Amino acid sequence: MENAQKIQHLYARAGFGLSPTEWNRRREQSLNEALQDLFSKPNDVRELPVPALVISETTANNNGVQQKERQLVAAIGIDWLNRMAAPLEDALLERMCLFWHGHFACDIRIGLPAGQYLNTLRRHALGNFRDLVTAIAREPAMIRYLNNQQNRKERPNENFARELMELFTIGRGHYSEQDVKEAARAFTGWSSDRTGQFIFRRLLHDFDSKIFMGRTGYFDGDDVIHILLEQKQTARFICQKIYRYFVNEQPDEQRVEAMTEVFFADYDIARLMRFVLESDWFYEDRHIGSKIKSPVELTAGILRQLGVRHCNPAALIGIHRAMGQVLFHPPNVAGWPGGKSWIDNSTLMMRLQLGAAFCMASDFDLALKTELDEQDRRFVRRLEAETDFAPLADLCRQVPEKEYFDVLSSFLLLPDVSRHRSTVEAYVPAGAPQERIRQLTARLMSLPEYQMC
Repeated sequence: MENAQKIQHLYARAGFGLSPTEWNRRREQSLNEALQDLFSKPNDVRELPVPALVISETTANNNGVQQKERQLVAAIGIDWLNRMAAPLEDALLERMCLFWHGHFACDIRIGLPAGQYLNTLRRHALGNFRDLVTAIAREPAMIRYLNNQQNRKERPNENFARELMELFTIGRGHYSEQDVKEAARAFTGWSSDRTGQFIFRRLLHDFDSKIFMGRTGYFDGDDVIHILLEQKQTARFICQKIYRYFVNEQPDEQRVEAMTEVFFADYDIARLMRFVLESDWFYEDRHIGSKIKSPVELTAGILRQLGVRHCNPAALIGIHRAMGQVLFHPPNVAGWPGGKSWIDNSTLMMRLQLGAAFCMASDFDLALKTELDEQDRRFVRRLEAETDFAPLADLCRQVPEKEYFDVLSSFLLLPDVSRHRSTVEAYVPAGAPQERIRQLTARLMSLPEYQMC
C-alpha cells in the first residue's frame, strides 16, 4: 500500500477523514510523521460548556421545561459533531470519545448530565481505563440511566452492576449471578443529588462483608472495579471491541491477544491505541475500506471534506435520527450495533444522496423513515448548508481537467473507483473548473464506496 493511502486510512479510522488542506499537506508526510501529529495534541482537554440545570423535581412534568432540556442536549450534540468535523480539533480524541460513547452507552434527556458525561469521556478517553470506568460509575447520567439511585441496602438494584460486568468490563460468561448480587450491594448508596452531582449516601450503603469473584471483603464500588480490572479477561474484552471498531469487524484473535498484553500491563488507552495504529497489520489491504461508516462518522466526514461552514442544526439532528444514530440517544445500554445494521431500505438512499445534497446546497427532499414526524421531515429537507469549495479547487489547480476524477477520487475514497469513471463523468456537464469540481465531488460522494472507510 502506498504511504499516502496509509495516512488516509489512518485518519479515516482514527479520526473522521481529512480536509482538502490537511490531505494536501499530509500525503507528503511519512507515516511516522502522521502518527506523531495524531498523538501530539496537548494534554489539556478543552471541555464543553455545561448548561445549568433547568429541570427539577417540581418541573419534571412540565412539557416546556422538558423541551428546553431536549434542546440543550441537542445543542451539545451539534457542538460535538462540529468538533469532529473541525481540522483544528484533536481528531483522535473526538474519535475515542465517540467509541466510548457507544461502549458506555447512556440515553440522556437533560442538558447538565449530558454535558458532564461528555466531558468525563473527554477527560479520560485517552487516559487510563481504570480512571474512566470509575468516573463513569459516578456519572449522574449513568446512575440515573441504570437506576443506581434506587440501589440501597436491603433493596439492591442489580441493573448497573450487571451492565458493568456484561457490557463495560469483563463480558458475558465470566461472572456469576451471585457476583451480580454482591456487586450491586457494593454500589448501594452511589447516587446523585438534585443539583446533578454525584453523592454517596452512607445510610443507604451496605457496609457488610461481600463475596465477589471468589474474594471476600467489605467491598464498595471502587473495590469491585479494581477486582474486575485485575482479570485479564477485562483487558481482552475491551481489546476485542477496539479491534472490531478500529480495525475489522472480524477479530483476529492473535492480534487481539497481542493488544491484550499491552493493555493489561497498565490499562493505558493511548498506549494501546498507539500500538494498534503503529502496527503493520493495521494497514493490511483487507482492512482498507472494509468498515461501514456510522451516520455520525459519515456526516462528520462530509462536513470536514467539504469545509461546511454552516448547516441547519435541526437538519443535522433529523438526518441522524432518520439514519439511526442520534448522539446521547443510543437504542439501549448495549449501544449501536454498527456494521451492516446501518444499512437498510429506509436509510440506503438517504446515505447515498447525503454528500451530493451538501455539495449542491440543495433541499434534501427524500422519502424518509416513517418514524420522523412532519416537523422533522421539514427540518431535514432544509440543509441550508454553506460549503467552501476553494480548498478542493486547490487540490486540482495543477492538473488538467481530465485528471480531476483521479485527484478527487483519491482524496474522497479509499478504494479504487476507476471502474466508475465513465459513469461519473457522463453526468458531469461541461462548465467552469470549480463547477465541474463540485459536480464531480457530488457524484463521487454518491458512490457506494463512499459509505465505507
